[in-house]
Amino acid sequence: MELELVPRFLLAILVIVVVARIFGMLARKVGQPPVIGEILGGILLGPTLFSGVVTDAVFPTDVRPSLATIASIGVCVFMFLVGLHFDHRLLQGQSRIATTVSLSSIALPFGLGALLALYLFTNHPTDNKLAFILFMGTAMSITAFPVLARILTDKGLIDTPIGGLALACAAVDDVLAWSLLAVVTALADGGGDPWRVLLVVPFAALMLRVVRPLLARLAARHAANGAWAGVGVLAAVAVGLYLSASATEWMGLHAIFGAFLFGVVMPREGAVALRERALPWIEKTSAWLLLPVFFVVAGIKVDLSALNGTALGELALIMLVAVGGKCVGAFASARVNGVRPRHSTVLALLINTRGLTELIVLTVGLQLGMLDRGLYSLMVVMALVTTAMAGLLLPFVYPPERVRRDAAEPDAAALYARER
Repeated sequence: MELELVPRFLLAILVIVVVARIFGMLARKVGQPPVIGEILGGILLGPTLFSGVVTDAVFPTDVRPSLATIASIGVCVFMFLVGLHFDHRLLQGQSRIATTVSLSSIALPFGLGALLALYLFTNHPTDNKLAFILFMGTAMSITAFPVLARILTDKGLIDTPIGGLALACAAVDDVLAWSLLAVVTALADGGGDPWRVLLVVPFAALMLRVVRPLLARLAARHAANGAWAGVGVLAAVAVGLYLSASATEWMGLHAIFGAFLFGVVMPREGAVALRERALPWIEKTSAWLLLPVFFVVAGIKVDLSALNGTALGELALIMLVAVGGKCVGAFASARVNGVRPRHSTVLALLINTRGLTELIVLTVGLQLGMLDRGLYSLMVVMALVTTAMAGLLLPFVYPPERVRRDAAEPDAAALYARER
């Protein structure tokens, strides 16, 4: 970046942080997760309002590449944190129902999304029709695990049996959805060597079987003498994150897959300093700076100012497929497994949450050429609406007094209408 652009760049960063904080607080005041307000703030800073005058004034074209670089770093750090917080212990005792519900809540929206893609392809053609169809199916199948966890905490559901089941389902959903996106990315990226994609499987095995034990031993050794802390921890995490993200990028996938995988292989035991000292700083930097920049960079690409009848019709179909596919798939599968109707409805509303994870997927789709600006804008609206639905509808389905009672005396058997 040229020296004369630094003041304009710093002004852009300041505006982004302030807008994100204000809209995040407003969202929290109306019972929504802050990410709703932050994404909305990013959209309002884009060309949707005032024909892009605000966008051009605050974010001139010569500073946008630097913002895009920070946004990319922010996404990778976020995916690292998602992987770091992924806990396979969520599946203990309920792996069968979590897997069944997750498969149903992915298969139905994926199939409906693929069918919808056949219709949308006429107005939004791409160079790779198959990749477009698979991408739309994948985008409809997403559940936002981190936002879901935040909603469960805010609503007091995190310690209830249905909250635990929802987290388990979302955990399985995350793994399946990222795997689907990896396949789509490999199909859509025609610029690299196809054989490199095949290296993903041995790379994942290497990370899980070799790198993870090495990190655990390294963490335990340094924790014993007090050196595994502070700057050293941050440096080690940064290097590992960079190398893993670069590896998957070289293989023809997106860097986010390497970032997520590195988070998964980070040690749980023996890394107290990482979680107590380094992790809070990483999370604060991500929440206060990196992700808000990502929201604005994504929002600049959303333009809802020229919505017409055709676009509104497409949006209605997108909402029908997204909400219907997720909710019906999760509800029906939960009922087949004996979950009571009320809890099945709660589970369906929670699994329908898409949030930031969907925005990341849509950004990848835009970068790969799977989405044009118009369809991207409609899909972002879908992500916002489906995320807001949980906060709006949960109190009617699962009243606060019922939540408090279930949290005080959790009984997993109360979820089921019959013996499992």
